[in-house]
Order: sequence, then C-alpha cells, then structure tokens
Amino acid sequence: MHAVGIEYLKRHPNSTALYMSAEKFMYDFVAAMRAKDTHSFKARLRSADLLMIDDVQFIAGKDSTQEEFFHTMNEVITAGRRLVISADRSPQDLERIESRILSRLSWGLVADVNPADFELRLNIILKKLEAMPQVSMPEEIVFFLAKRICTNVRELEGALNRVVAYATLSNRPINMDFVTETLADLLRTTQQRVTVEDIQKRVCDHYRLKLADMSSKRRDRVIARPRQVAMYLSKQLTSRSLPEIGQRFGGRDHTTVIHAIRQIEKLRITDEDVDSDVRLLMRQLEG
Repeated sequence: MHAVGIEYLKRHPNSTALYMSAEKFMYDFVAAMRAKDTHSFKARLRSADLLMIDDVQFIAGKDSTQEEFFHTMNEVITAGRRLVISADRSPQDLERIESRILSRLSWGLVADVNPADFELRLNIILKKLEAMPQVSMPEEIVFFLAKRICTNVRELEGALNRVVAYATLSNRPINMDFVTETLADLLRTTQQRVTVEDIQKRVCDHYRLKLADMSSKRRDRVIARPRQVAMYLSKQLTSRSLPEIGQRFGGRDHTTVIHAIRQIEKLRITDEDVDSDVRLLMRQLEG
C-alpha cells in the first residue's frame, strides 16, 4: 500500500495521497460523530486524490461504519479520484460485509498479491547483500535461506540480518553449520509448518477427494491430476526427498514424482486453472 502511494506521488507530485487502516477509519468516524463534526472527517477523506484503506475486513459486522464507508467509496469514485482497498482475502470471501460494498470492490481491478516465490526471495537476498559488500556469503547459503525461509519477506530479511549480525559479532565464517545454529528456532518452525500429510489433506479438500485417493492406484484424470499437484507441492514446501514423497503416495517410485513435478510445472505455464489452484493451495498451506 505504501509502495502504491509513493509511486503515485512520484508520478503526480502535486496530488495528495491518504493512507489509513480500516480500524482507524472506524475510530476516526466514531470520534467525529461524538464530536458532532462528521463534515471534517468526510471532507478529509473525500478530498484526497488517492485514498487507500487497508485491512477492510476489520469493519465486518459494523453497520454504521460500513454505511459511511460505502458513501465514501461512492464519493471518491464519482469524483474520478483513485481508491485502493486491501483485505486479507478476495471480495467474494469477505464475511459480514454489505453486498453493495462487495459489489463496488468486485467492480474494480482485483489484484491477488501472492507470497514471494523462490526466485523473488532469492533476488531479495542478493539485493540486500549488494548493500553489504563486507559480507561474504557462499552461494549455497543464499539458496538455502531463499528456500527455507518462505513464510514472508519480513521473516526472510530478519533471518538474513540475524546471520550477518551474529557472524560479525562472533567473527565466524558464514557456513551451513553456522546458519543452522543461528537460525535453529526459525528453521525448526518452518520445518514443522507443512508436512506431506498436510498437503494431501488440503488438496483433497480443495478437489473434493478422499484422502485414500492420494495413495490409490487409480489413474482417472480427476484423481491423477490432484495427486500430481500434491506431489508438486510436497517438493516445493517440504524438505522430503523424492523417494520419501513417493512412499507417502502409495509407495510410488521417485520417477513418478519427478514426472508429476514436471507435468505441473508445464501446466502452470499453459493452464490458468492449474496455476490458480497451485497458487491458492500454496497460500493456504504457507499461511
């Protein structure tokens, strides 16, 4: 949200941008009603060239706040100004939000902001290291951090800063033993976060299959494709080897797992539905 605001002001330096959380929107609105000065509150929000409201799911179930929020949206849109609203889920999945607000949200451009993938995490680390010319970090450590710290970017940057700081303070070289020792608690948490069994259950729920279908010998497309998705996710989100993954899918050979991974990688490029399913499942599992 802040990045959007900064970029907007770079392009329109004489404009005004206003950012606030939905929680602050509610508190300021309530305070304005108590002070009998709602005009000032409305004027401040509706005069901004770019209005950004964060975490709109916070106003769920709050009728009076939603009423004012709806009218604010209408005024901003009608005046031809820019409006950016964020939530922790898509408009269709927001609960206890008035249908007319959901309709306005769906009317605009809905952008799904996904967790950083491996390539982006890798580039973030490399970019950070460019600003630390005094730090010598082997390539294998860079790849290790990018692969294992996958929850969010803040956690990744924090892990990198911790490794660099501890290495500087203790005057120790940054190698695999040092990194696993320094980040033991964080690595243990991420290691426990997702298991092959978690993935199988989530995939079965998504495709409405039985858990036994993950291990069955059936090759029907309706079962085989979700099974391949589960194998692909197991490789991406866990540290299990290919043979170990195969064993958890009915004792299949590691070559079957390799085939499944390559198949899903190809389909993610050519089939939007498969790519959308994988992104959604990854988001659910990593969250």
